[in-house]
Amino acid sequence: MKKNLLVLLSAAVLIEMGEKMGERFLPLYIMALGGTSLAVGFLNAADNFLGAVYSFPGGYLSDRIGYKRSLLLFNLAAVAGYLIVIFFPSWQAALAGAVLFIAWSSVSLPAIMGAISKLLPFHKRTMGVSMHSIARRIPMAVGPLLGGYCVQSWGVKDGVRIAFTFALFLSVLALLLQHYFLEHVAEPAAAQMEKNPLKVLARTGPRLKSLLVSDILIRFCEQIPYAFVVIWCIKGIGVSPVQFGWLTSIEMVSAILIYVPVAWLVEKTKTKKPYIAVTFAFFSAFPLVLLFSRSLYALVFAFIIRGFKEFGEPARKALILDLAPEENKALTYGAYYFVRDTVVAAAVIAGGFLWSVSPRLNLLAAFVCGLAGTAYFLAYCEE
Repeated sequence: MKKNLLVLLSAAVLIEMGEKMGERFLPLYIMALGGTSLAVGFLNAADNFLGAVYSFPGGYLSDRIGYKRSLLLFNLAAVAGYLIVIFFPSWQAALAGAVLFIAWSSVSLPAIMGAISKLLPFHKRTMGVSMHSIARRIPMAVGPLLGGYCVQSWGVKDGVRIAFTFALFLSVLALLLQHYFLEHVAEPAAAQMEKNPLKVLARTGPRLKSLLVSDILIRFCEQIPYAFVVIWCIKGIGVSPVQFGWLTSIEMVSAILIYVPVAWLVEKTKTKKPYIAVTFAFFSAFPLVLLFSRSLYALVFAFIIRGFKEFGEPARKALILDLAPEENKALTYGAYYFVRDTVVAAAVIAGGFLWSVSPRLNLLAAFVCGLAGTAYFLAYCEE
């Protein structure tokens, strides 16, 4: 573990711990303040679209001014977003705050991936990405559980705002950690860097483009029901907010347990495609298993399946780095996520309409998209 990588992962734990305390309960918060299912669908679409919009500038800034300065800039944007949610209790303010506090996660991904490609040798990239994935899943496991206690103790409206107050504190702590301990690495910036993400991807080979197409279909499967999973579990099946927090923790623990063994297998077998195919299959299975879940115990099984969708995710991210040009890995990574999440955001707003028609239709549509993405990957994607 290099010092810079250790600081980056520590900051990711702090910031995402706070974000996940409140973010997972935002759909309930919006509806409690008078928002509709379309507002929830808009939140999910905005999350994907703005994540895409932030990804490319994140990769660009990381290659241009270094990952330290770019991360500090977007960390400040997250702090501003939390302040809006805390001081303005309305569903419109929640949407406005989300525009800002999702920025750090989006910009950090290409920056950290670029750092991993620079700090670690080729054959250790999958393990390095796995370490980052584990660092991110710790707050994903613990954050919703703590947020669930806040919601159950103080109600949806006050509980979510209290959770975001904790998020604000952790973000300031991470800001100080990055400022004082993250070393600035002086990197020569290109005289001119491409500012069009489509042209960046056009310079890559057909292998990365095929992976992108299959990945888009798989994200349709994930994102169409994503914002409504908490509503399905709490309103539809009747679990408590704390129990939903435990379900999310089970999902993340399931993911954490498979990261290192799978990364070891990838390095041992020197192939990534089979592991990515397995993870796409788990993505596809989750909405179908969720559809037939009618009890807490069935939901436990469903969320274990959801955790196993991380089976080949580090291998997929490492494959993007492998296929990206050596001189602009962060930029290419950001361009990849820009295109992927922009397309997904334009489509997943339909998830709100599908849910308003029928939750069953929403989940079945997600399952069909997952099957299509998995089939395309098996047929057309190569390492």
